[in-house]
Amino acid sequence: MDKKNALRAGALAAGTTLMMLLMSSPALALNRDDGDDPGPGLSVIETLGLYVLLPVGLFAVIAGLVMALDKSHQKKDPTSSNIRTKAESNA
Repeated sequence: MDKKNALRAGALAAGTTLMMLLMSSPALALNRDDGDDPGPGLSVIETLGLYVLLPVGLFAVIAGLVMALDKSHQKKDPTSSNIRTKAESNA
């Protein structure tokens, strides 16, 4: 019964996607709208810098600040190093 439901769901999803693709009209990007004023395009280097290097750099800066300002390593219980887990036998 599960196989039949999965097949039905897959067919419905594929049919819906196909219908949406067939019914959608092209973007018609060749025709400019009123007030449309696109700027100059970005080069490959500018695109990679903006969408790859800048996010990676921001991630590195934020991760570095979090690690540098982390105070959890300074917060140690002074008695935890004095506690022995194994009982000593004096027999």
